[in-house]
Amino acid sequence: MPSYKLYYFPARAVGEVVRQIFAYSGVEYEDNRVTHEEWAAFKSKTPFGQMPVLEVDGKQIPQSFAIARFLASQHGLTGACAFEAAWVDALADQYKDYMNEFRNYWYLLMGYRQGDKDAAFETSAKPARDSFYPILTKALKDAGSGFLVGKAVTWVDFLVADHVATVQVELPGFLDAYPEVVAHAAKVRELPAIKAWIEKRPVTRG
Repeated sequence: MPSYKLYYFPARAVGEVVRQIFAYSGVEYEDNRVTHEEWAAFKSKTPFGQMPVLEVDGKQIPQSFAIARFLASQHGLTGACAFEAAWVDALADQYKDYMNEFRNYWYLLMGYRQGDKDAAFETSAKPARDSFYPILTKALKDAGSGFLVGKAVTWVDFLVADHVATVQVELPGFLDAYPEVVAHAAKVRELPAIKAWIEKRPVTRG
């Protein structure tokens, strides 16, 4: 078994999908939570000057989705065939497009930036939601399994479900028009290994 070390900030955000892959797969790893004070010294030790970084037997992999795809391929979380794997990747990439727009509001809401939250809600949050969540709804309908692709859970389910759960806390009612997506998040979070991880993980806002 390889030796895994994950380096990310003491938050969920883009590092959480990696942690949930480990949790679901029952794989041991070092969950190194680098504080903002430690980050300045650690930054030059990363390939791209960013986190998360996964260290596999001393070799580094940067970028959260590259890490997730790597681990998912090792632990059967990419779908049942190459076609399903492509759809998992497509939905993950579409999530990135969604976040590129949604974060214009999200960062204001979470206090990472200053600006007009009400305006950003109308120009970024709502359009991003109403573009992406119908795609998720259709994917769930097409799969017919309660998961986004195929008949079994994949890493994109972890990615989407954790984000949806956070949005539900921070923006109650924001997803009321998308009950299928809310139900999906609840289903994923009730998977025994994921539920156990959520119950024991450090409590963070996002």
